[in-house]
Amino acid sequence: MSEGKVIDIKNGRKSKAPLIVTIAVVAVLLGIAILASIKIVPAGCTGVVTTFGEVSDTSLTEGLHFVIPFAQKVEIISNKIQIYEATADAVSNDMQAVNTKIAVNYRIRSEASASIYRDIGVDYKDVILMPTVQEGMKSVCAKYNAEQLITKRASVADEIKTELEAKVAGYGIEIEKFNIVNFDFSKEFNEAIEAKQVAEQNYLKTKTEQNQAIVVAEAEAKKKVIAAEADAKAIKARADAQADANKTIAASLSPTLIQYQTIERWNGVLPKVASSANPLISLDLDDENTKTENQQTTPSTSQTTPSSSAQKTEKQS
Repeated sequence: MSEGKVIDIKNGRKSKAPLIVTIAVVAVLLGIAILASIKIVPAGCTGVVTTFGEVSDTSLTEGLHFVIPFAQKVEIISNKIQIYEATADAVSNDMQAVNTKIAVNYRIRSEASASIYRDIGVDYKDVILMPTVQEGMKSVCAKYNAEQLITKRASVADEIKTELEAKVAGYGIEIEKFNIVNFDFSKEFNEAIEAKQVAEQNYLKTKTEQNQAIVVAEAEAKKKVIAAEADAKAIKARADAQADANKTIAASLSPTLIQYQTIERWNGVLPKVASSANPLISLDLDDENTKTENQQTTPSTSQTTPSSSAQKTEKQS
């Protein structure tokens, strides 16, 4: 009896083992299913749902979502601003080869994520963006010559951006910014540009030196004019002062004063030339007049003298 009970107990234990294994397997599968049904869409992204490969028209927004495990999948499409860098070859309107390095900032609109994934796929950058950028570079660069591409880089970039926006907007792609990082031309063109720049710099240097020389000459001329005007003013001032002094002296002079000063300065020698302008001469003239008057008062004496001489001569004869 005891042996039979032992066998029953053993058989009873063996019968419970498959149940436990089954429960464990079901729990594991259930856990996997639950985990497979939970999908998290990161910030700045959109979740495109596919059911057995068919793309759903509705997309999942940011956050936690539940889907049908093993039947539905979620493809994450980034709606953040992304950068696309590439090199583009073009030709300017003066037939110069242009190799350009560009950078495009773009983003996918969230409402267009499903259509882009269904119609283009995840490689939309290579399928849509790259050829459109290449085409835009060629068409816009052909409107400008090489020198204008350098001097009007901002305008060229804006024009290319406008053309890109018009071509990719229908796909749900937005162009945020377009940058021309660098233009690279042929060696011959670069040397020609460098020579032109050197010539312009030399011309500007020569012109600057000439302008400086002109400024210096004008400054020197102005200095001379100022000096001449100052001398003229000084001469005029001296002349005006002398004239005023002469007027003052003339107003203070009188005949008596002039005669007095002349006498004071006389050295005692009579002038040899008579002049009415010299007061001293007036004294001499007075003496001469006195002598003349004396001679005029004695003519009878001089006239009688020759007659008496003649009588004496007759007597002697």
